[in-house]
Amino acid sequence: MRYLIDTNVFIRVIEDYDVLENTKKILENYENIIYVSSESLKEFVHLAQTGKISLNKRGLAPKLFDFIENELGFKVKFIKQEHIQTFSKLDTVEGHNDPSDRLIIAQAITEKIPLISGDKKFPKYKKNGIRFYSQLQITKNR
Repeated sequence: MRYLIDTNVFIRVIEDYDVLENTKKILENYENIIYVSSESLKEFVHLAQTGKISLNKRGLAPKLFDFIENELGFKVKFIKQEHIQTFSKLDTVEGHNDPSDRLIIAQAITEKIPLISGDKKFPKYKKNGIRFYSQLQITKNR
């Protein structure tokens, strides 16, 4: 099965944070294809450059694609025209106007890929056709 992970899940994986057991099974099942949106990569690089996330692997940004594909075994899903078209039709959800989040949601809807995220506002987009898996555990592995 194919899955798209949100930026928050991607960062948790890189930062070695625990993920819920059901998410861990999905991510570790080699029969599954795990995608990371190119929009998440933009957010990741921006957060690292502005110091909003502390990375265990400083200097990761320049070799990010190799790390994602070769170390994590994930694939990058690039934003396409049809994703932007879906994005432009998304209902406005009260209290949620993050354009990166909404673009990732539009990408998941367009591609008919379940989205794994810890964002509590994402389920509000179910009426738009998103299939959503919640990932809310955020304790650090030691």
